[in-house]
Amino acid sequence: MPQLACQDLTLGYEGKTVVSGLSFTVNTGDYLCIVGENGSGKSTLMKTLLNLKTPASGQILTGGGLLQSEIGYMPQQTAVQKDFPASVREVVRSGCLNRCGLRPFYSKTEKQIAEDNMEKLGIADLAKRCYRELSGGQQQRALLARALCAARKIILLDEPAAGLDPKAAADMYALTAKLNSEGTTVIMISHDIAASVKYASHILHIGAGTALFFGTKADYLKSGAGRAYATADGGEPA
Repeated sequence: MPQLACQDLTLGYEGKTVVSGLSFTVNTGDYLCIVGENGSGKSTLMKTLLNLKTPASGQILTGGGLLQSEIGYMPQQTAVQKDFPASVREVVRSGCLNRCGLRPFYSKTEKQIAEDNMEKLGIADLAKRCYRELSGGQQQRALLARALCAARKIILLDEPAAGLDPKAAADMYALTAKLNSEGTTVIMISHDIAASVKYASHILHIGAGTALFFGTKADYLKSGAGRAYATADGGEPA
């Protein structure tokens, strides 16, 4: 059974429909990239998957014992977040808040989870550094480590490489691919079609208020939507 199954979703805000007719599934171990033009409903879909928004119609089903608390989320970073006056360790540990319940402190296990994720993402030596003093790539690694503290089965990423230089962006995509190879299901919004094609197992392309394509990346590149979008983005469809 899929971890997530979205059936005929209609999404919007303030009474305005943004996208309708969305149906797709995400199985354990998938790497789903969500692509499409600005304003097509990608971020609205992400917020709906996180239960931050309610669909106007349709439903989202979960399987495999997936709980909402087992989904990690790395949002787009804002200017305010970039200037956050906390240590890297404090930022990463905050990803464990959904594990704490009513406890006003982190347990030994939760602290170790944070340390393990900093080690995994190569920022253990930055633990005591102030987050706002880091480079853009280092900040994104810290936010990814934070999301991993919350994620136990699925991680949702909203433009994780936005604003990064090419090397830092490539490093971020490689990290997400590594996490996926280790068993974490990845759902990522990206404007970078080259990265989507390189790393994704499946593509959801949203445009003109509806889903233009959902399926494997191989089938996507053969589709009209995939060929047109890849060419417009400067890529070469296979």
